[in-house]
Formats: sequence, structure tokens, C-alpha cells
Amino acid sequence: MNQEYEKLLRCLDRVRQKTDFIPRVALVLGSGLGDYAQDIQIEYELPYGDIAGFPVSTVPGHAGKFIFGRIDQVPVVCMKGRVHYYEGYPVSDVVLPIRLMKLMGAGILFLTNAAGGVNSSFHAGDLMLIRDHISVFAPNPLIGENIEELGTRFPDMSAVYDGELQHLIRRKAAEHGIFLQQGIYAQLTGPSFESPAEIRMLRLLGCDAVGMSTVVEAIAANHCGMRVCGISCISNLAAGMNPSPLSHKEVQEAADMAAPHFKKLVTETIKDMKV
Repeated sequence: MNQEYEKLLRCLDRVRQKTDFIPRVALVLGSGLGDYAQDIQIEYELPYGDIAGFPVSTVPGHAGKFIFGRIDQVPVVCMKGRVHYYEGYPVSDVVLPIRLMKLMGAGILFLTNAAGGVNSSFHAGDLMLIRDHISVFAPNPLIGENIEELGTRFPDMSAVYDGELQHLIRRKAAEHGIFLQQGIYAQLTGPSFESPAEIRMLRLLGCDAVGMSTVVEAIAANHCGMRVCGISCISNLAAGMNPSPLSHKEVQEAADMAAPHFKKLVTETIKDMKV
């Protein structure tokens, strides 16, 4: 058996020793967005450190635990804090939580992140629906022996972000008067913020927002048959577009500003997901 798959099954066994909760939607909370977990009807919490072999988040603002509960009546597993490639983990560990949530029972993955605005029409605090992505320098999580139990060797990537879920998010934003940008998200490795030259490159590539997560997770989720959707919280204008130096504090402050609309949009979308 594939070693990565064996590790995945050991993690699943550890989770099942703690809870038999079966989620239908998996939600990943990005930097500064962890407070959303307070809106979940919590049934069980499981720190990542209690799962042997599971990567532990080391970033400030990322609590590092699974939250099992319900949003309205929809059973959800929420990652309060994700794992990033720049923390030093192999990319297979970065996407292990996504694959694990799929094995737990989740068929939909709702990704969120804090991102820098590359599109000059964006402003700090905007929410952006992710329509597609570009990976720059981050390794593809499917490199290496294919895990046949999860998906095919050469998965199609022409529609990673589910069209029906995108339509649902747009509809919910309109119904509740939430201004929603749309665009292409790019993942770079981090942890340094991008240089002005890199931002000019991303703009030429057609990117609208940039961050240090999400794309490898979406690839892994698509590979194992999950329906994927995503929202970026635009935390700042990227390097070269703003005279102020970039900082993680700025990311968290922008997330706080966007929090009411973010919470409303995520909740109303999940309530109407066909799971």
C-alpha cells in the first residue's frame, strides 16, 4: 500500500477513536478568519496535535484544530488553522488534512484565505470568489506515486472550482447585499511576501489575488473527487501597489474588517449546499 495512504488511514483511525461524526462539508479557515468557528454548533473539537503523524499549524492566528459541528443543519468539519508549505512540511503533509476530511465523509470543500490584491480595482476588506487558480513555484501535491484509492493519475483540472457552487455563492452575495469581487488566485510558496517584480509578473499572467495556500489543497481535493469552492479576503494591496510595508498584522486587521460579511456569506452558502 502507498505509504502516504497508510499514513492517511492511521490519521483517520485516530479521528474515529475520538468521534464518529460524519461531515458533509469541509471548511478551511484562512488567516484572521478563525473566529468564524464561534458560529458553528460545535459537537466536538480535536487538536491536530492529538492525531499521531498529523502536521501541526505553527502560524499565529491559526489555532490548529478540527471542529466538528453543524451550520444550520449541515454537518461540517472545520479546519481552524491550515498547514502551509512554507512551514517546512512536505506538500503531501500540507494536503493530508484535505484528503482526511474526504475520508471522513465530506464531499464539498469550501476554501478560504487571506490574499493580497493584485487587481488594481480591489481594496482591503473586499471578498473575492475564486474562479480559477495558478500555482507559481509551489510543488504539485500529486507528484510521486499516485494514490489509486483517491483518484486517477492524471486528473482533469478544467473545472476545479465547481460551477454550481460558484453560482450559489454569487446568488447569496446578491441576496444579502454583499459586494463580491471575482478572480484568479495565485499561490506562491511564501513565507516572504511577493516582490513588486513578482506582482507585475502575476498581473501579466492574469492573476487578481495572491497568497501562500489554497491551490495545492484545491488540486488534492479535485483529485479525490471533492467539489471545491473558495473565497479570498483581500487583506491588502500587493507589493508595489501600496506605499506601506506589508505585515501579517495588516492581514489580520483586514480580516476583522471583512468578518461580518464573510461570516454571513459562508453561513448562507453552506445552508443551501446540496450535500
